[in-house]
Amino acid sequence: MEGASVTFFITFQKIYYPLICLMGIPANLFTFYMICFRKCGMSNTAIIYLSCLAIVDTFYLVWVILIDLTLTFWLLQPFWHSHPWCGILAFLQYGSLCSSSWIVVVFTIERYLVLRSTAAKQHFSQARVTKLTCAAIILVSHLVSVPPAWINTVMPVNLTMNGENMTMSRCIYRDKVYSTVIVWITTFLSGGIPIVLVIIFNYLIGHHLWRATNLFTKEEHRIMHGRSTRGMLKRTILLLGTVSVAFVVLSLPRFVTYCILRTMYNDVNFDRDDYSLPINVAGDFANMLQNLNSTTNFLLYCMVSRRFRREIVQVAMCKAKALVLRSILTHTTMKVFSVIDHNASPSSRPAAVVLTNLKLTE
Repeated sequence: MEGASVTFFITFQKIYYPLICLMGIPANLFTFYMICFRKCGMSNTAIIYLSCLAIVDTFYLVWVILIDLTLTFWLLQPFWHSHPWCGILAFLQYGSLCSSSWIVVVFTIERYLVLRSTAAKQHFSQARVTKLTCAAIILVSHLVSVPPAWINTVMPVNLTMNGENMTMSRCIYRDKVYSTVIVWITTFLSGGIPIVLVIIFNYLIGHHLWRATNLFTKEEHRIMHGRSTRGMLKRTILLLGTVSVAFVVLSLPRFVTYCILRTMYNDVNFDRDDYSLPINVAGDFANMLQNLNSTTNFLLYCMVSRRFRREIVQVAMCKAKALVLRSILTHTTMKVFSVIDHNASPSSRPAAVVLTNLKLTE
């Protein structure tokens, strides 16, 4: 990449990262509001996982995209190129990235266990367990992110600004064995292992759902549910496949390029801003994909709910929150129907009623 191509690539990044901030941060905060304060038809555990994911993704967008990437192009001497902010920012970035990845992983594993076991469903359906799990994920993720606070160091660097040579302090990578080892470990913890686990458990979920639907014929499904579930099953498996592919496609390039940069090019004299080198272009492009993943992966999980989409329309049209009906009555002359009391306790079950005789009264 030379000349005009380098200028275009730098200009594109100056536009891309602020745009991601303007779209990603409000989108995550808005989705947090929708899930927590609107009736989106999600379970209590899903609300906790997804709202927690929205918050950590928002912090990732602030620490990485807004501060480290966007302001870098606009500030001559950013504050994080000094002590102690150099190490603190690295700690916050790795902590938020690791938290986001593992919330997705644990949420996926939890869905698989709920499908497989009734006992697991009863255990994981408790909001208290889910809250403790999310808190533990965030705490452990930030604990393992403490060592990366020392992979960078602040050193004076000679720079050319507007044709003038200047010496400024810069937070640069520490050329030590310690840094290389820590980078390998944290990169696998925040990228490699989560990618593999998400692929495996989404495949297991899809396989389990497919086997479950084959236990009954299409006509039996119509009798039990009043509709064909095969189409719904296909859409569910397609969604799980989309989530897995999106997570892998957007996260894997950064995992690969980051490992290459911190091993083959692990030199204090290596110029990361030299776009004549293909690895620098590939590394920045991989970072763009990773940051896009942190902006969109939350919506991939949320948009599966029709109620969520309906509530978005309600908010967009400035309508009040839909009233919760005290009971919902659905019936036909040849079908079992249920009366669902929304004010009943969570342990109560819908009462099954069968029409045996219809009598016209005046």
